[in-house]
Amino acid sequence: MTHGGSRLARNFGLAAGLLAALATAPLSAQEFPNKPIRMISPFPAGNVNEMVVRTVGDRLKETTGQPFVYDYKPGGAGVIAAQALMASPPDGYTVLLCTSGMTSINPHAFARLPYDPAKDFTPITAAIRTQLVFAAHPATPGGTLAEFIAYAKANPGKTNFASFTPGNPSHFAGVILNQLAGIDMLHVAYKGTPPAVQDLLGGQVMTAFVPIISAKPHVEAGKLKAYALSGARSPLMPNLPTFKELGYPQMEIYAWTGFLAPAGTPPAIVQKLNREFTAALRQPDAQARMRAIDLEPIPNSPEEFAAMMKADTERWRDTVKASGFKAD
Repeated sequence: MTHGGSRLARNFGLAAGLLAALATAPLSAQEFPNKPIRMISPFPAGNVNEMVVRTVGDRLKETTGQPFVYDYKPGGAGVIAAQALMASPPDGYTVLLCTSGMTSINPHAFARLPYDPAKDFTPITAAIRTQLVFAAHPATPGGTLAEFIAYAKANPGKTNFASFTPGNPSHFAGVILNQLAGIDMLHVAYKGTPPAVQDLLGGQVMTAFVPIISAKPHVEAGKLKAYALSGARSPLMPNLPTFKELGYPQMEIYAWTGFLAPAGTPPAIVQKLNREFTAALRQPDAQARMRAIDLEPIPNSPEEFAAMMKADTERWRDTVKASGFKAD
């Protein structure tokens, strides 16, 4: 072969290789997923958030033929689950259900947090948010929020509130109310909502910040009373005012969950996951099921979810610092 022919062959080979690479790259994203996706949860099996991940997983299996494989890693304020995601390949086949506490509160509460939410993870979409009820045992003084606050001011050191775990919005809601109202409720931390509600019903604690679905049946039965909602008016408890309506706009507090992938996951794969997950969360029947237990679907783009996490992280910085709370 002549020198010119050899060069032509080399050029043809390079061009063919480039075309093959260009053809393969988008095809891999189009074919994704071609095996099951591992879904890491920071909650134990049976938690209310399982409705969210199973809604997404069921649709994914329907549209792609690939199911979720659930990997429950509760405990450690979500750190155990987050570390499991960090140790996974950035190929889209491992996803984490994250909480607002894991990404927005932990960075301020841990002196040595083993992950950086902004650097170690790739946002896919927000999933749901839920608000809290400030509820009380019937024997707790005060029939309204104003009356309870008046009692707390007149009786320093004699009131308390329960949270369903230390270092999350149900804890810091009480911290913020203490600051705004000039009271000093003692924080009593529990390991989960059920034991916190059980002790509230038994009068072992006076008040608690708990999800609507956990308080509603007991309020209707007269076993608890409710002072205010931390978010917006809810059709589940339509007569209950919000903190904002009662003069505490800074008490607008939501706990939320979302989905993350490892840092470095290819953008085309992230977009594919986002399309599948948001479509699942926007299904009318799925939305109706979630709203029935006060889970408000809030699907968005990866960029919007990243901005949401950043804003929430800034929001909690001063509150966590002022509380003196340290997770480790």
